[in-house]
Amino acid sequence: MRVLGIGAEGDSGAAVVEGGRILAALNEERLCRLKLVEGFPRGAIHEVLRLSGTDVDRLDAVLVATTDDRFANELEPFVGWFDRWHRNGAGGLIKRVAGRVSRHRNRLPFLETGYYWLQTPTFRHRRKAIRAVLREEFGVRCPVVFVDHHLAHVASAYLTSGFGDALVVSLDGGGDGRSGLLYAVRNGRFEYLHETSAFNSLGNYYAYVTHLCGFQAMKHEGKITGLAAYGEPRYAPMLREFVDETDGTVRNLGGVVFQEAIRQLERRLPKGWVREDLAASIQVHFEDVARRVIRYWSEQTGLRDVALAGGVFANVRVNQEVFELPSVDRVFVHPGMTDGGLAVGAALAACVPGILNEPMVSSPDPLGDVYLGPDLTERQIEAAMRRAGLSPMRLNGALGDTIAELLADGRVVARVAGRMEYGPRALGNRSILYQPTDPSVNDWLNQNLQRTEFMPFAPSILWEERHRCFTGVDGAEHPAQFMTITFDCTPWMRERMAGVVHLDGTARPHLVRRESNPGYYRILEAYQEKTGLPGIINTSFNMHEEPIVCSADDSIRAFLTGRLDFLAIGAHLLRHPELESVAIHEGGGMENRA
Repeated sequence: MRVLGIGAEGDSGAAVVEGGRILAALNEERLCRLKLVEGFPRGAIHEVLRLSGTDVDRLDAVLVATTDDRFANELEPFVGWFDRWHRNGAGGLIKRVAGRVSRHRNRLPFLETGYYWLQTPTFRHRRKAIRAVLREEFGVRCPVVFVDHHLAHVASAYLTSGFGDALVVSLDGGGDGRSGLLYAVRNGRFEYLHETSAFNSLGNYYAYVTHLCGFQAMKHEGKITGLAAYGEPRYAPMLREFVDETDGTVRNLGGVVFQEAIRQLERRLPKGWVREDLAASIQVHFEDVARRVIRYWSEQTGLRDVALAGGVFANVRVNQEVFELPSVDRVFVHPGMTDGGLAVGAALAACVPGILNEPMVSSPDPLGDVYLGPDLTERQIEAAMRRAGLSPMRLNGALGDTIAELLADGRVVARVAGRMEYGPRALGNRSILYQPTDPSVNDWLNQNLQRTEFMPFAPSILWEERHRCFTGVDGAEHPAQFMTITFDCTPWMRERMAGVVHLDGTARPHLVRRESNPGYYRILEAYQEKTGLPGIINTSFNMHEEPIVCSADDSIRAFLTGRLDFLAIGAHLLRHPELESVAIHEGGGMENRA
């Protein structure tokens, strides 16, 4: 059975799955170059069908994530979680009114059901419109099935984990009226455990703090995670009065949502409050609530393997806290844990009994890699170089060895090779690489890339060297292959690779196996041969507020704008025109000629 999965809300995308295996997955933002773009992902649908060699007539079903949402026919740039409500007509008006009356919800519970009832015509229109687009523009004649938002997250987490019996958890800001859904999976059977309403959202409170700290909610939460290490959790007791956990569920104790929640938080913060301290406070409290929710259900069920998805688990420190629970042996975080992974989750939901008339057979194997997007052809690379007026350098040795030599010499090298990664992390194929020894790199390289980041750059580490670099890895090696969890660094790591260690002594590694990416593995291996260090800095190849590069033209433009030293694209190596002349010797060595 072969199915198409579609995510048609924020960070929309598409995926093709056959026999429980992901053949292709791509988010629309990579094609249209608008980060976290909303709207129907026509480009991504065409591309994943092409990548997987799928004719529409061959599809057994199309599964669309989220049953209740508005329909955005055209692509819309992300303008901010709160700002967009002023653009979305009646839907935005309903959200603004809901914020104002939310403080009465506990006394008048019908306000919550009324909130969704008022939007029923919008939800019905979306389902009808999506079916019409698929039929009229793509020629889809197979069944089109709408999958609950959180069930798509649950399916993505469990069905890529490789686990047998597991506790599966989705937690995020909200979708289809819920902000959390938990299942126990035993012997392949999905047993519903618990759900949390969208009103009681833990993820939304992190978004409120993101907004209060001057960043875009539902987009810049990662900045808060990094900023937290610079502050003290002085306001955590106050936040505990707004949102907390009881008996395995999240409770909105403040009884407010949206703009009203922000107003109430602002009133409670002391005069002259410091954003670093607010970031530290929400991070500590966020970790505590998520940890207690999962501890409760892991102890209740006795399930010691935990699979996670949803925006809450984009927070890598939360994932470490979950993994370190005494009741948890192994953890897996789906690589596309945010709403950008809903297309994959919807497609994989075909394996869940009750979604289709006959479920798809699932794969028992864990997800091996996420190189599921487009590749570059030699013709595309040559045409892009010609348009930019660039000529590749002549190489006498292997490209991987040459890149390692450049890194050892302190050069910044962007690498574009093979199929693009699915999910928010660059994992070597659309990455910027640098040596891991310079603690100042977070400042000057981000400045070159026009970024405002507080998280340190993450390291790519040889799989075989994981225990030398990190403590407590066993049981979380799988998510660490996708850069979705932090570990405490060993003293050896902190001393020798300071450029990738955060203030709190942790790092968010990308563990690299030879069989997953032989070309990238060789770069790390050669770098270790030259320096004795088993890893390098790996950050996503993109400019500020842009998606990760996709095409050859994207790559060369970002390379030139970011003033990076070298670009390894396909089999070619380009030197930045403003860099002094460099000669590459036989065997990969080099010398400066300036």
